[in-house]
Amino acid sequence: MSTTNPAVPAVPAVPTAPEAPEATRARRTGGDLVVESLAALGARTVFGLPGQHALGIFDALRRSALRYVGLRVENNAGFAADAYARTTHGVAPLLVSTGPGALMTLAALQEAAAGSAAVLAIGSQVPLAGIGGGRHGYLHELTDQSASFRGVVKSVHTARTASQIPSAVADAWASALSAPHGPVWLEIPQDVLLAPVDVPPVAELTVSVPELRPRAELIAAAADRLAGARTPVILAGGGVVRAGAEAELLTLAERLRAPVATTFGGKGAFPWEHPLSLRSWLEDRHTTRFLEDADTLLVVGSGLGELSSNYHTFRPRGRVIQIEADLGKLESNHAALGIHADARQALGALAAAVAERVGEGERESAGSAAADGGADGPDAPEAAVAGLLARVRERIDGQGLDLEQQVLAAVRDALPDEGVSCWDMTILAYWAWSAFDARRPNALHSAQGAGGLGYGFPAALGAAVAEPGRPVLAVSGDGGAMYSIAELATARQYDLPVTWLIVDDGGYGILREYMTDAFGQATATELTRPDFVALAGSFGVPALRTSPERLRTDLAAALASPGPSVVVLPALLRMFAPTHLAP
Repeated sequence: MSTTNPAVPAVPAVPTAPEAPEATRARRTGGDLVVESLAALGARTVFGLPGQHALGIFDALRRSALRYVGLRVENNAGFAADAYARTTHGVAPLLVSTGPGALMTLAALQEAAAGSAAVLAIGSQVPLAGIGGGRHGYLHELTDQSASFRGVVKSVHTARTASQIPSAVADAWASALSAPHGPVWLEIPQDVLLAPVDVPPVAELTVSVPELRPRAELIAAAADRLAGARTPVILAGGGVVRAGAEAELLTLAERLRAPVATTFGGKGAFPWEHPLSLRSWLEDRHTTRFLEDADTLLVVGSGLGELSSNYHTFRPRGRVIQIEADLGKLESNHAALGIHADARQALGALAAAVAERVGEGERESAGSAAADGGADGPDAPEAAVAGLLARVRERIDGQGLDLEQQVLAAVRDALPDEGVSCWDMTILAYWAWSAFDARRPNALHSAQGAGGLGYGFPAALGAAVAEPGRPVLAVSGDGGAMYSIAELATARQYDLPVTWLIVDDGGYGILREYMTDAFGQATATELTRPDFVALAGSFGVPALRTSPERLRTDLAAALASPGPSVVVLPALLRMFAPTHLAP
């Protein structure tokens, strides 16, 4: 008796492919050398999107134990790999094809470079005979494909023969992991990937990534300055999080009783509620002045770029010590005692050296501080921190931004402490950079490095793959959401537990504000949008429309549910007033 539901058309049976001959099934190619090399180096997951020239790699994937996560757009695959690399502190392989497929990754690789994410992008090339600008007319042919990547990634690699593949993969892997972490590009011609190989499978590959240790004389000089400082302050950037140096930072700060501010990339580097925490209000003149007034400012893991310096209005009056793994950022904006080193290595050495100079847990100036009213008096660092945060709060509260603060608080309350959040370039993310408590290190990722739209949702998919079992939140505006809407299919296909909050304000909200402030009215910022709830439903993803009053409850329920979900919040949010334009 038939049990077919007559209301549902029967799905035709998919013909079973004939079993491949033994010789074909046993054949290994250059593509196998790629996936064997990745596995030998410790890769467990790869991201990407197949293309004609790269099929040799993708065919080899089915003969490997690597987990493949395929996205619908190469740029989104790059964002997913970026967040996976940030979350794991490791290398994220990204597999794409030649020409258009390769070029579609550039925006994501720029973000990986700005955020120091170790993405190993492996792309195919036209057949070997077509490389070199000869204009042979191959599909996807570029005069010099690798040239498109040289200004974006850390290094460019090419394997022209099968025997070069394992070493090329290892070299690229080592480059991605060397300090500072960053994306690299490796390309391999189509015919090299498809050609049979008779070498044994790659069983072992090792890479040596040297530790970037600080020079002893620089640590000694920095410790002398900090131990003798009356008002030391620390600015901790993303380099602290990438190095896993949170414990060393806390030890040094408490030993010095030095207030700590974190950059937007350094969210979670220092406990948000600690009495010495200045939090992340860097786009605030009160905070800028506090940093400027320090007689010794320790900047660690930050290049003091545009956002971290309140749009380059920061003018330090005291001495600056800078610890930075990226040599190009060392003293690039301000003169300093520059220490080219890994943040964890340097902070650990510095904490030990300071302890020798001032005694375990005590600052040298504690006696004079007590004479002036006690170590816990009105001039104590903790009191100064509380005073600054009160002034910041008063400034924000005076701007009539209750809705924005309500929405951000609802998001924070709904997201469990163990959760991860990934933020697109949208007004609520700009608020989060300054006002959101990440609750733990390496739990908040955003596109504030390069600033490209579309990061939030595909990055959240990558984070969900990296940390299965943790709830993951993506936050986008309606404009940014349209960059990655196709990845709802990816979320459903892999059943990834990502809740996507889309704040629908009818356009590019932050650009609307910028243009209105600058020119009196906005142009090209208003957008026609789909019904996001219905669109998500068409992918089989549960979705609902909420309000600011229901947001906390609706978002918490979505985050607690298995699999992907979408929450749409129609709301027109505003930014707090900038301070870098004031005299």
